[in-house]
Amino acid sequence: MRTPDSISHYENFPVASFLLPAHLRGPVAAIYAFARSADDFADEGNLAADERLALLNGYREELDRLAHDEPTRHPLFLRLRPVIACHALPLQLFHDLLDAFAQDVAHDRYANFDELMDYCRRSANPVGRLLLHLFAAATPENLKDSDAICSALQLINHWQDVGIDAGKGPRGRIYLPADDMANFGVSAESILRRSTSAEFCALMHFEVERARALMHSGAPLGRRLPGRIGMEIRAIIAGGLRILEKIEAVDYDVFNRRPTLKATDWPRLGLRALFS
Repeated sequence: MRTPDSISHYENFPVASFLLPAHLRGPVAAIYAFARSADDFADEGNLAADERLALLNGYREELDRLAHDEPTRHPLFLRLRPVIACHALPLQLFHDLLDAFAQDVAHDRYANFDELMDYCRRSANPVGRLLLHLFAAATPENLKDSDAICSALQLINHWQDVGIDAGKGPRGRIYLPADDMANFGVSAESILRRSTSAEFCALMHFEVERARALMHSGAPLGRRLPGRIGMEIRAIIAGGLRILEKIEAVDYDVFNRRPTLKATDWPRLGLRALFS
């Protein structure tokens, strides 16, 4: 697993970890490369919105070529094609990711938690589902728990990056649900001003607890899956929960002290993964 020191949610997913079986490290890395690069189209650089959407549409066209068994020259899709074919990966999950990234280009506010969770369903859950297909473990129960873990990871990344997201786009991007903000007396303007008020801290406490509960609800997956795969899932869960602890440790001031995992955290996470 890579440490989530960059701004991308996808840094919180496993990438060729030593815990993964060797024969799956290449396929996992290929899926990650797709998600990471498409996410960068939506978030990185200085391209205009229509240029970002055009790049994402290019990936959709490549997926359609795969669906119709047409040739491609794109290096990423040359790498991805045999992975998809060998493991019968559902192409819709890749399309879901692209839909979420396109939404990031044009959508910078969320009215309520259900709307945010619908975004997580497409921006995060497909990665976990693809991994379960690689592991030949995509049962209904496993998929449900994986969705909870992946959505929790996405929420944790949002709460970790409130300050960073506020600087994205012409209006700033705010993932905190608008109805929750209103309930706690937090305005969009105060977030854009990076104000760590008592009201903001109360809101963040509420959102942190909600993400923690969601992560715990999916935790049985890490005990259900065997061997290295189960250990990998437990390590991911431990890392996400540790970020929540760090958000609390800085008194929710994520504007000035963005919580990240450090080298000193890894022994603790290893123990949690081993004995949880």
